[in-house]
Amino acid sequence: MVVFLFLVVALVVVVAAVTLAAVGGGESGVLPEAAPERFEDPLPPDRPVHRDDVEALRFPLAVRGYRMADVDDALGRLGAELAERDARIARLEAALAGAYAPPAGGPPTYRDFTEENR
Repeated sequence: MVVFLFLVVALVVVVAAVTLAAVGGGESGVLPEAAPERFEDPLPPDRPVHRDDVEALRFPLAVRGYRMADVDDALGRLGAELAERDARIARLEAALAGAYAPPAGGPPTYRDFTEENR
């Protein structure tokens, strides 16, 4: 019975020592906070995104797959770039259509002739 009590006390002392060492009872005091694995955004901030940038995009794994915030940030950035490109294409197409518009009351152009014969 004395040996059993000695083993229980020794086990409690060992568990307490390990717990104190892990929690911060060591030389440096409290353990520093572990930096979370964060998404290193490889999308270039100084130029438009290219196909190679999207193909190189990799997300760090989390407990249940990928971190939703990282994926949402990347998709938001790509969506904003696509919207900007669509707006630019629309502006350029409008400018191009204005450049080809026939002058009011002027002589017919080649484009007027080809549209009438369709």
